[in-house]
Amino acid sequence: MNGAEGVSGADGTPAISLWRDRRFTRFWAGNSVSQFGDRITELALPLIAVGALNASANQVAWLTALIWTPNLLAILLGAWVDQQPRKRRLMILADLLRAAVLLSLPAAYALGAVTLAHLYAVAVLAGAAGVLFNTAYPPFFVRLVPRASYVDANSKLSTSRSASYVVGPAIGGVLVQALTAPVAIVVDALTFLASAVLISRVPVDEPPPTARDKDAPSLARRAGEGLAFVVRHPVLRATLGCAATVNFFTFVAGSGLLVLFASRSLGLSAGAIGVALGVGATGGLLGAVCAPAISRRLGVGRSIVVGAVLFPAPIAIAAAAHGPLWLGAGALATAEFLSGFGVMMFDVNLNSLQASVIPDGMRSRVAGAYSTINYGIRPVGAVVGGLLATLVGLRPTLLVAAVGGALSVLWLLPSPVAGIRSLAPDTAASTAGDGEGESRPVAG
Repeated sequence: MNGAEGVSGADGTPAISLWRDRRFTRFWAGNSVSQFGDRITELALPLIAVGALNASANQVAWLTALIWTPNLLAILLGAWVDQQPRKRRLMILADLLRAAVLLSLPAAYALGAVTLAHLYAVAVLAGAAGVLFNTAYPPFFVRLVPRASYVDANSKLSTSRSASYVVGPAIGGVLVQALTAPVAIVVDALTFLASAVLISRVPVDEPPPTARDKDAPSLARRAGEGLAFVVRHPVLRATLGCAATVNFFTFVAGSGLLVLFASRSLGLSAGAIGVALGVGATGGLLGAVCAPAISRRLGVGRSIVVGAVLFPAPIAIAAAAHGPLWLGAGALATAEFLSGFGVMMFDVNLNSLQASVIPDGMRSRVAGAYSTINYGIRPVGAVVGGLLATLVGLRPTLLVAAVGGALSVLWLLPSPVAGIRSLAPDTAASTAGDGEGESRPVAG
């Protein structure tokens, strides 16, 4: 590590100053740049569908759904990635694939050949490359960041992501207006190229390739082992149940329904909604920055518990809003602010805890199993939300999402998670009593 020792980490070991760690700052820079690029594409893709292809609302909805669809195969992809010795190369490959796929759009647009099928293909392929990156990332992360700095590193990465949601849409809007949507996507492709270059300059100590055993388990069996490990492990089982539940209910509310509610029920203009959501997005930025300090004070487990409630519950504030326009806008901004703060407390600490309890040989398989369930449930929640809004109305649907999401904490309370104070150094012991070389969190 090219860093200097700083304050002690949560486990009492010397923490590394990540600001002075060139390897981490390079990776962080690449990740941050691509996050801002993503915000551009999230705006530009639907605009191409609507503006250039006159797509219907249903066709635009399918475009969004197809981006998430590759996550359903993440459990198999994670099992394959675990067998590959060079995770960093896979991450670079994923970035290059995303850049190439995105660049195909402005090229087709210049030739007058953009079609809806092309947009759908871009959504699926870019989503699949994203899954490849995300399944290769966990083993890369633990070889890049020392255990004492897990929470700090996740806080910095989440801060960049939150910042991209605060200013990214505005930057994307300006670029789309100035350059047109297809040309603006070139900027996102360039961010992935920048990420690939920066990651290629981050040396990590990866294990040397091993000879393939002809009797090695099949891909399906390895994927099943990853899922079985999650189910047997008390910490992973509880956190996955909690994360999947909270994701289901927050997608029941969905940003689309919330915006529709703010417009129709609260009477807010598009500008007022945009300002309220922009102000609210600062909660995520603040939460990511404050997460390490809160974790040290409350403990890792309790921070996850608080975040699991604070993430979905504020939806009820917006749902309960009545009265003048300023009050409705304030309620929407407050709900978004508190929810953003809560999701960062949840994500930063949960990502750090998972990194500490998953053994090296299982990291990509577990990430794949997590993605299949955790992300696979999101489109289901969105469909249920649409049905509920049609049957009972927007306000009751948002209240159901708030209450149901907050009840996700019931997965955590009887588990060991709430009692985990800090992240201990690697030991040969397992929290679950199985799995070799697994880490043990410290309860307190």
